[in-house]
Parts: sequence; C-alpha cells; structure tokens
Amino acid sequence: MIERQILSEKMRKQQIEEFIFQYLNRASYSHTEIQKTPLGEKIIIYTSRPGLVVGRKGSNIQDLTKLLKKNFNLENPQIEVAEIDNPSLNALSVAKRIVSSFEKFGPKRFKSIGYKVLEDIINAGALGAEIVISGRGLPSVRAKSWRFKAGYLKKSGDVSMNKVNKAYAVALLRSGAIGVKISILKPDVQLPDKVTLKEQPIEVEAVKEGIKDIEKEIKENVKKFEKELKKETIEEKEIETELKKVEKELENVEKKVKKEVKKKEHKTEKKAEDKK
Repeated sequence: MIERQILSEKMRKQQIEEFIFQYLNRASYSHTEIQKTPLGEKIIIYTSRPGLVVGRKGSNIQDLTKLLKKNFNLENPQIEVAEIDNPSLNALSVAKRIVSSFEKFGPKRFKSIGYKVLEDIINAGALGAEIVISGRGLPSVRAKSWRFKAGYLKKSGDVSMNKVNKAYAVALLRSGAIGVKISILKPDVQLPDKVTLKEQPIEVEAVKEGIKDIEKEIKENVKKFEKELKKETIEEKEIETELKKVEKELENVEKKVKKEVKKKEHKTEKKAEDKK
C-alpha cells in the first residue's frame, strides 16, 4: 500500500509538471519544483523572465491556480515564480530558446544558432557543453543530426549520470520535427580526476634575508666592475703615452733621414762640378 501511495504521488507530481510545462510553453520557462507545506502544495516555477510568466497583474498565475484546482483537485496551490541566476547554464531554458528560435525563424540557420548558443554557454562559465540537433526538419542532405561541443564533458560514470545538466526539447515545424538535446557541465562541479597543487606559505624573514644577500652580491659585482673599468682607463692612458713617444721618435728619424739625403745630394753635385 505504501509503495502504491509513493508511486501515485510521484505520478501526480509528474502530471502537474507536464501540465505547467504545456501551459507555460515559453522560451524563458525552465522547470518547476513542488513542495508540500501545512497550508497546501507550494509550486515554484523557475524562469529567466518572471514578468512573462506572471503576466499583467498576475493574470497568468491566477488562471494557472484555477486550472490546477480544477484538474488535479489541489486545495490551496501556492505558486511562486523564481528567477534563474544564469539562464545559459540551465539546460532546459537553453533547449527551449533554441526551439523557440526554430519556430520563429525556421531551421535554415541552425548551424549559426547552435554555435552562438554554445558560445554563450561557455562564456557563462561552463566547463563543457554539447548540443545535438536532429530530426527530419533539418535542411541537410548529408546528415540528419548535428553535434556542437566545446570544453570538457563527461560521457560516462557518476558525473555524467548525476552532475551533468541534461534536457531535451522538440520543435514541431512544417518541414518535420526537430529534437534538441543539451548537456552542460556546470563550473561548480568538482571532478574526481581534478588535481590541485597546494601552495606553501612563504616566510617573510627568509625572503628578507634572501633579498639582503642578493643586494650584497649586486654591490660586490658593481665594485668589481668599477675596479676593472679604472684599470682599463689606466691602461688606455699608458698606451696613449707610449703611442705619442713612438710618434715623436718616428718624426725624429724622418728628420735625420731627410738631412742625410740632402747631404748626399750636395756631395753628388760638388763631384759633378769638379769633373766639369
């Protein structure tokens, strides 16, 4: 008996969720959450645009409460509307957005829509994402299913089963039905194979001592360099003085050679005159 009661409650919740999903069939709608309270059933509707779900002066919520009382015999359904913090990380809202774009503009530009939505998901901070668009309504000759993926996404194991946000939506078009399957790995998921290196705390005193040692070494190197420069300058001066001496000696030698040349010329001229 208890098992039947549990199953009937689960079935009833599923039927209520499907009814709300069909009634609020909007691109901004994401999912519902049903909670039991002493006053009655509390139904939380998650959406990226609460204003569209609530309607003018709460008309949509009032109509929905009446329909829930009538169809599911709920005594006092309390409907609340909650806003999604980041719609690009919610798989169902992303799938609904793609389906609504197909219904409005058609499936001709399905590739650009897929890549654009995938880029929005990754820019929102997701670790990985995958979009699968398939069906007869696609204007493709070669393949009837297209896969758009980016980042890191688990396909098997506990992470894939319980931590990957998955959703599915269908667009009914004149050309045929198109199914959209979304898988998103959110940034707050802790992967079991992720390795993080712990940073050791740096001691301030040891760092200061190291800086002082480096400063001493730099000062010593500067002094050595200055000494070497002084030696080089002294050597250069000595070389310059020696060069000047050599130049003077060369000048003296040249003068002597010129004098001897002149003497020899005079002698040769005198000999020539004596012979005449």
